[in-house]
Amino acid sequence: MLVGVISDTHGLLRPEALVALAEAEHILHAGDVGNIEILDELRKIAPVTAIRGNVDVYGACAELPATEMVELGGRFFYMVHSVHDLDLDPRAAGVDVVVSGHSHKPLVEHRKGVMYLNPGSAGPRRFSFPVSVALVTVGDSVEARVVGLLV
Repeated sequence: MLVGVISDTHGLLRPEALVALAEAEHILHAGDVGNIEILDELRKIAPVTAIRGNVDVYGACAELPATEMVELGGRFFYMVHSVHDLDLDPRAAGVDVVVSGHSHKPLVEHRKGVMYLNPGSAGPRRFSFPVSVALVTVGDSVEARVVGLLV
């Protein structure tokens, strides 16, 4: 199963992000959506699970949950916008992948048997970080890679 992961769109859904996520069977949006229509566009590709971020304080985006647990391909993904707000012990909860955003800095790292994935920011460029999304392949193992959207 191929899972697309996007975060920090801040109201901007780049065509490059749609291309990068085109083969995804499910898409996770880790918050700071900025405009609910972004989720509608992503749903044209695949089912979407989304959470709110710190900029999602008005309208339909404010109604998104702060955290979400979703099972995809037999693996558990726990979504929280800022990893610093993690409100459970992922390993004890049976989580395979913690998905976060907020920092705009892409990250794939393993800690105590749990993958921590931040796809980076797919929206307006902030700081000196790349504009990116991530793709996660779920099978016998879980593997993630960050996909840069702009040169």
